[in-house]
Amino acid sequence: MEDKILAEIDKISEEMIQGILEVVRIDSVKSEPQKNAPFGKGVKKALDKALELAEELGFETVNVDNYVGYAKYGESEDYIGVMGHLDVVETGEGWTHPPFSGYTDENGRIFSRGILDNKGPVLSCLYALYALKRLHIPLSRQVRIMFGTDEESGFEDLTYYLSKEKPPVMGWTPDCKYPVVYGERGRANLQIRADQAHLRQFFSFVTTYFLESAASGNRLGIDYHDDEYGEMQMRGYALRTEQEDVVFQFTLSYPACCSIQDIQKQIRTKLDSCCTLQLLHNYDPVRFEKDCFMVRALQSAYEQVSGLDGTPVTTTGGTYAKAMPNIVPFGPSFPGQKGIGHQPDEWMDIKDIIMNAKIYALSLYKLAK
Repeated sequence: MEDKILAEIDKISEEMIQGILEVVRIDSVKSEPQKNAPFGKGVKKALDKALELAEELGFETVNVDNYVGYAKYGESEDYIGVMGHLDVVETGEGWTHPPFSGYTDENGRIFSRGILDNKGPVLSCLYALYALKRLHIPLSRQVRIMFGTDEESGFEDLTYYLSKEKPPVMGWTPDCKYPVVYGERGRANLQIRADQAHLRQFFSFVTTYFLESAASGNRLGIDYHDDEYGEMQMRGYALRTEQEDVVFQFTLSYPACCSIQDIQKQIRTKLDSCCTLQLLHNYDPVRFEKDCFMVRALQSAYEQVSGLDGTPVTTTGGTYAKAMPNIVPFGPSFPGQKGIGHQPDEWMDIKDIIMNAKIYALSLYKLAK
């Protein structure tokens, strides 16, 4: 059966690429909310098109108030969930071809904003499920391919979805890298605040402990490290004024060996009494056992299709897996493919899209059969 699944992906590959191109040609940068379009008209248009494609493939679809849409296959109370996103970051400057053109060169490389992050991968998951449907493969669990609309700017889409629907029992987000990622670092946004009367102390602290410090936070004593996740990373520095106060904001990407409470406690031991530390937002680290059924199944599918080592890894990035229970990051970028998303001339090779679809189809089969 697994060979039939892989062969079926080849049969539908041209249809899949055309479907993906229809969606990447839509400008879905977040804009002002409108009626029935909480993240703007472009994002709504992309969601409508993705659901339209799913219906054309014969799937039942659900639109959760234009925050998240999904295609479903199979019947069960619990479900396997695959969640990607249709919103994209700003295009910026420096594109060789128009950023929403879906330009494809003679080598089969597609250049377009969102082709990698994340329209191409999430739609390849839809067509992966379509291959199983065409083969009439019976599944013991329902599968949902879920189209998010606010991944790039805050996960409001996912928060809303979880207020209406229960989470999947297993699944992934195709918005990171291969091999399967069994652990994500924690991520916290914090700020240090002082009033105008204490500018000297404020800037002395920021300069000493951030601007002149290693990004590991060694001067603050927060250079936590473990073998699985690596060391602390401080980044995203921003300085601003708010009324009578001056504010320094920063982001921490931290390993699982410490908690955000540990980190805040340690920073406060160095903090001048005139300054205050505030936690704005935090996602705890995510970790699955490397030998659990879900991780082993995804590793097996990846190794089977790619022929590459699929030993599970961790990531410094942040995906829907931070907020959606029971899913891991899985694909779409292969080893060595870095610095593509969020950049001018964002690209994805057609052969990689097809390989992704094969990996995802086998993964769905292994999880849901």
